[in-house]
Amino acid sequence: MTRFAVCAVLLGAGNTFAQDLVHWSLASDATKVAPGSTITLRLTAKIDPGWHMYSLTPEPPDGPNATTIALAPNPAIESAALYQPAPERKFDPNFKFATETFSNEVVFVVAAKLKPDAPSDPLDVSAETRYQTCNDTECRRPKKASAAVALTVDSSAAPLSAFAIPKGYAPPGAHAPSSPAPEESSGLGAFALAAFGFGLLSIFTPCVFPMIPITVSFFLNQRGGILQAAVFSLGIVALFCALGLGVTAAVGPFGIAQLGSNPWVNGFIALVFGIFALNLLGAFEIALPSSVLTGLDRASRRGGYLGILLMGLTFSLTSFACVGPFVGSLLASSVQAKGAQPVVGMLSFAGGLASPFFFLAAFPSYLKKLPKSGGWLVRVKVAMGFVLLALMLKYLSNIDQVLQSGLLTRDRFLAAWFVLFALPGLYLLGLLRLEGVEAGEKLGIGRLLVASLFLIFALTLLPGMFGAGLGELDAYVPAPSASALIPGAASRPAWMKNQYHEALLRARQENKLVLVNFTGYSCTNCKWMDANMFSRPEIAEAVKELIPVELYVDGRDAAVDQNQKLEDDKFKSAAMPYYALVDPDERIVSAFPGLERDSQKFLTFLKTRPGA
Repeated sequence: MTRFAVCAVLLGAGNTFAQDLVHWSLASDATKVAPGSTITLRLTAKIDPGWHMYSLTPEPPDGPNATTIALAPNPAIESAALYQPAPERKFDPNFKFATETFSNEVVFVVAAKLKPDAPSDPLDVSAETRYQTCNDTECRRPKKASAAVALTVDSSAAPLSAFAIPKGYAPPGAHAPSSPAPEESSGLGAFALAAFGFGLLSIFTPCVFPMIPITVSFFLNQRGGILQAAVFSLGIVALFCALGLGVTAAVGPFGIAQLGSNPWVNGFIALVFGIFALNLLGAFEIALPSSVLTGLDRASRRGGYLGILLMGLTFSLTSFACVGPFVGSLLASSVQAKGAQPVVGMLSFAGGLASPFFFLAAFPSYLKKLPKSGGWLVRVKVAMGFVLLALMLKYLSNIDQVLQSGLLTRDRFLAAWFVLFALPGLYLLGLLRLEGVEAGEKLGIGRLLVASLFLIFALTLLPGMFGAGLGELDAYVPAPSASALIPGAASRPAWMKNQYHEALLRARQENKLVLVNFTGYSCTNCKWMDANMFSRPEIAEAVKELIPVELYVDGRDAAVDQNQKLEDDKFKSAAMPYYALVDPDERIVSAFPGLERDSQKFLTFLKTRPGA
């Protein structure tokens, strides 16, 4: 057999195999239908095991081919609308990013409206599809298929009930991701890693560091020292995990995200940070009631592993005055997240805090290599106090933005941050006399480098006060005013604010789609998108072909209530940010939930058009 013939046979066999991977069928809820009625058609795709095909939502240009479905032209059919169930969103090893897929079996719903003057004749309805199939190691080229169903148009047929979108179905692109994308999973992993790092950093505080050699020496003088150190560490982990579980139980795993913009919650966090900051700066001392500590200490002295466990709890409570700022920062960041993040954060933090006790009990020779306690511990405490004042200001800024009071503007906020980050730099250089820095004391290399980092960061804030963008930092500071001379401001979208119905009216007049942006005054991801995505020339150019409207969902007025209800009822989402393209008749063309750093993916979404 010639090589040409072999290739032809293999290619034909490959095509046959690919066509057989998905098996299509079309069915109707009724066989006889009256003119002008809307028929509910169900297009079923049975997919071979181990393979998947892609949803109807358009993918980026460098991604897979989305499935397309359309009814074949028919003179009796006036229009058709397409709905899909929620696809599975997961990392695709073939394309190296998250995609929306269906496996095993999926049923699409087509609502086909007949013309009022459709003749009473047999009606053959055909659905034409184009799809691509992949497994975890390979993809097949896109294929076309069709499926048909035979109906009869009969003017005497009983009228069908009004069409209703089945539960769990939505137009293409209107579903939020049904499973976490890799960025979300990696976000939780990064948060856990940061929490572990906070736990390690909290070791170098005046409340914790001096206790390490004392506690480890106690274990070394006992039988089963390593096991006792493990139980002691378990006591530390248990206390902080209980704190994380308490926060989650108090508001529910998804209620935490709802608190991020609440002025009372932000005010409480700011108050806690302010108290801890003044404590670290030496204004007063925070101490737990002596009766609590005495009772736990007495119980821990009874011996046994229960006593060691209680000793770990006692240590955690006594050290809280110093580690509290770290714990507060983690729980405060969890307020703007969701799910198990408070528990994961506290578990990781406690692991970092407890790790040196277990490590040094297992390898006691390293105990002698620990640096001596001294003035450096006090300097760490004072520097932390200034940082906490800056964090307090961040949460006060959230309140100001939600209430729209305009007191803490971008310029004032950046000026305050410049001072609060410059002060610890000056303090560490010995130019600001506070506890921990003695006159004439030699300036070490480590202190010089840390002071330099504080001053460098403070200086990078100055351009933002004079109209420059701050890149990633723009997500955490107040947005510039409309009159601010921010580079690229002229090319940014001119958003309509809280004017959804006005935007729809304008879209009808200009024959455009509406770009709906569910955003928030205190939403860091929303700020990042506004400062770093919508300022890009190609994105701004694409938005010019749309009617952009911002709908705020974290304020405290009637418009916010209406926006929240709209996002809940129509878009089935509570995400911030959440972007959607809507036609003038309020049909959802496509949706894009969450932050996106890839401008090409977001540009693909902005250029989606009906029927694409």
